[in-house]
Amino acid sequence: MKSPQTSVILPCYNAAKTLEETLQSLAAQTLSDFEVIAVDDDSTDHTGLILGDWARKDPRFKVISQPHSGVISASNAGMLASVAPTIARMDADDRAHPQRLEKQVAFLEANPDYALISSLVKAFPESDVGEGFQVYIRWLNSLVTDDEIKREIFVESPLPNPSVMFRREWLLKMGGYEERGFPEDYDLYLRMYLAGAKFAKIPEVLHEWREHPERITHTDSRYSLENFLRAKAYYLALGPLKGRDAVIIWGSGMMGRRLAKQLERQDVPLVAFVDIDPKKIGRTRRGKPIIAPDALAECWGQYQNPALLASVGSRGARKLIRERLNNFGYEEGKDWWAAA
Repeated sequence: MKSPQTSVILPCYNAAKTLEETLQSLAAQTLSDFEVIAVDDDSTDHTGLILGDWARKDPRFKVISQPHSGVISASNAGMLASVAPTIARMDADDRAHPQRLEKQVAFLEANPDYALISSLVKAFPESDVGEGFQVYIRWLNSLVTDDEIKREIFVESPLPNPSVMFRREWLLKMGGYEERGFPEDYDLYLRMYLAGAKFAKIPEVLHEWREHPERITHTDSRYSLENFLRAKAYYLALGPLKGRDAVIIWGSGMMGRRLAKQLERQDVPLVAFVDIDPKKIGRTRRGKPIIAPDALAECWGQYQNPALLASVGSRGARKLIRERLNNFGYEEGKDWWAAA
């Protein structure tokens, strides 16, 4: 039989409250040539019954049941069962815009050098979306092109996992999602980044992301700030900082200090911090000197292959640092990276 144009992987665990709405949004897609592979991760509510009903009435909806093993195992089980050349991820509490699959498939067919395509996202219901999540959504939606996504990839995860469609060959090449104690989606994107993958987003809202207290990013320690920092440090050491004889961190506040701790655990050669606060300049952080921006060139010149990380938490500071470093003649993505 001819394979469908795309396979939608849908991990499900105790999702009965929201699952019908999610499945209805997939059934309403303008692209009809798809399959949904729902992986029931041993739910104890009515999730299995709902999935069974849908599978009986629409052959495009298929169900895999497995002992409870978590979202990584469920996602990989769906990936291995898929047969389409592209694989879309979906969460069992979200909603897909009717044209999501059609537009993402069309993009990957027209752009064979891209590994994945995402889209802009909208959080709902509005009453449950806090200011912090709104800020994150605005940041996500500001990153559309491959250059923009890669420029910010060590700041935060720039690709909302349930909005992504992968080229199947890339997902298999990466071995799917892996358990490293990091956020599994961010870990996958960082591995793809180091492997040279190209990313993009359809510049339209094609995915609606449900916010609620039980969302896995709120309840699983894998998604803690510390584990995001561990992931960033691990892949910075494997990628941009590999072979560097000196690393300088612009930002000696909490963000810079926490990132420095994780980088030192990866044996990254930290030599200095940069800060604009006159009360900090001349002091030390983690045994390294804090220098003023005007002293950066002298520090830089002492090493053969240095690199700099801009690691600041305050809004707007990254833009100012970018302008300053550009004026100094440092090239982003070659000499320095933003990493929050």
